Amino acid sequence: MTDPRSFAPGLTDDDLAGLAPDPQDAPPVRWGVLGAGNIASSFADGVRESTRAAVVAVGSRDLAKAEAFATAHAPGARAHGTYEELVSDPDVDVVYVATPHSHHHEHALLAIRAGKHVLVEKAFTRNTPEAQEVLAAAKEAGVFCMEAMWTRFLPHVAALRGVIARGEIGEVVTVSADFDIKVPYDPAHRLFAPELAGGALLDLGIYPLAFAHDLLGVPSAVTAVGTLAATGVDDHLSMVLSYDSGAQALLHTSTRAQGPCTAVVVGTEGRIEVDNWFFTPTGFRVVRNDGATWDYEGFRGEGKQYEAAEVARRLAAGETESPRISWAATLEVMGLLDEVRRQVGVVYPGE
Repeated sequence: MTDPRSFAPGLTDDDLAGLAPDPQDAPPVRWGVLGAGNIASSFADGVRESTRAAVVAVGSRDLAKAEAFATAHAPGARAHGTYEELVSDPDVDVVYVATPHSHHHEHALLAIRAGKHVLVEKAFTRNTPEAQEVLAAAKEAGVFCMEAMWTRFLPHVAALRGVIARGEIGEVVTVSADFDIKVPYDPAHRLFAPELAGGALLDLGIYPLAFAHDLLGVPSAVTAVGTLAATGVDDHLSMVLSYDSGAQALLHTSTRAQGPCTAVVVGTEGRIEVDNWFFTPTGFRVVRNDGATWDYEGFRGEGKQYEAAEVARRLAAGETESPRISWAATLEVMGLLDEVRRQVGVVYPGE
């Protein structure tokens, strides 16, 4: 068999891992967490365990919930019983917005108008007009603003992009990815609640969609088909993105059945097979047409510290956006989400 690295002299796992900066090397910042749910918990754990930053405050509409969150995930953090108190906290440098999609617009604006930098959970907002309003407010206030698409900052994604950039699989022609999980139907669950901007797409499908956008950019055409739950939100979607180059992205998301949650990037000279839960810290295998194969092991564990560290670095540099998930990129992905929803017929209350 061909030496798997003979076509890229000096390529090692350490080289590829070095493409994602160590979160511990980022400067310290003081975080305020707006919302006290599961995703906020994992973010706070990542900040506490793997960066030099600190969560100094948490806000919830339920003070007891904020206090319990602080005890479990941010010892010593101040607990606030309102979001207004959180964004007004003078010790907070940047606010992480971790409420449901339906409230990202409102809560991001609340923080921005208080003069705070913001990291807003994905999907950034419900739709493009809301995203444009948040970004316009950030620009006017001169504050940093970023969508929390944490996948773009993970080591295996940096390594994967490095493999592609080195030409190891040739020109990318196909990206396929899914995020399919089985969630029992419950109209009260946030994934099925239109008033919370529920549905598979904004919660799950954004991952394969943003992954394809990261590697291929904005498509020339989008085709989507899907089914709706009884509440009117999407629960099973297929998406095909077509590009002028001839490349295609084949994407799927569902709450009706469990899928492999993997991704494959196919090029003219080989392919990259990303392990399951492709959007979380994981590894991949490179399979070349010449018979060479090799594995990038990566790591498994919490990964939101990488996006937190990116925010800290950009704040230290006096920048208002990140080149890895720029304001333009957020709007481009938001536009794709809007178009998919339009094609399958999902409209949220108030839109």
